[in-house]
Amino acid sequence: MILTLTINPAIDRNVTADRLVFEDRAYILSRNETAGGRGINASCVIHSFGGKTLAILTSGGKNGKRLEELVRAYGFPVEVTHIKNEIRANLTISDKHGLTIKLNEAGPAMDKSELDKLEKVTLHKMEKARWLMLCGSLPPGVPADFYARLIKAASKKKVQTVLDTDGDALQFGIEAVPTVVHANQGEAERLLGTALLTRAHFIDAARKMRDMGADSVILSLGSRGAVGANGNTMVEVLPPRIDAVSPIGAGDALAAAFTWAMVKKNDFEDAVRWGVAAGTASAKLPGLNFASLQQAEQVYKVVETREVKLGAG
Repeated sequence: MILTLTINPAIDRNVTADRLVFEDRAYILSRNETAGGRGINASCVIHSFGGKTLAILTSGGKNGKRLEELVRAYGFPVEVTHIKNEIRANLTISDKHGLTIKLNEAGPAMDKSELDKLEKVTLHKMEKARWLMLCGSLPPGVPADFYARLIKAASKKKVQTVLDTDGDALQFGIEAVPTVVHANQGEAERLLGTALLTRAHFIDAARKMRDMGADSVILSLGSRGAVGANGNTMVEVLPPRIDAVSPIGAGDALAAAFTWAMVKKNDFEDAVRWGVAAGTASAKLPGLNFASLQQAEQVYKVVETREVKLGAG
């Protein structure tokens, strides 16, 4: 089973407009609400691919009640830890050309007893898990080493981990030696304190992140695919060119499909290829929608992988 942890979920309010322009009128074409959070998104993809998953998440207030209604409709098991404060609501506005604006709230404060309960639940559910995905931001006030503690606990239980976060949580987490770190370009730039502009920069960044503690690294680069570093092996995974409609959530699809593929075959290079295929196929869809296994498989067939020789870049 693949566990996903979403400590800072949200109600995602998604609006599609005919265009996004300044100082002029635009028209709303559609709007909806979805259960938001990287871990929830990952469980959606894993479940749709036929994998076994359990989503652990927090919930509080009226937004929390709505979140639970939405996520339970997805069809996979959910473990909810209730908190007293209202969970956040985020707003995503996209147009039919793929331009997107995403506005996120920071999230609710959690007290120590709530955090302890969440940690206890997660440790208990690890007993029947093969992988734990630690997904998304930490709410304000949550210690930056929260994910790091869970990574160390998972290692003792022989549970493999995917760390998919940003900022201090990524810094502390990567030093706790997760199995895999998944980061997009912006997250990697913030972690390393430098701009990444060229192929050589991307390769060097993946190598540096691996050297910081992670067993393996996936650096997600959007339409340019991904760079994967696994031990002394490094690969570039290149997707076909597509007309991207909505890239929001493509990175979540990548991380989820990668983990699903690792459970099935335990081949790092092939798993990154599946991840890039799922992310690319999802970016072709409108709004916050994830590609099916069949849609991802069509892209997988034309995804290219190239080994990067040591010292190259």
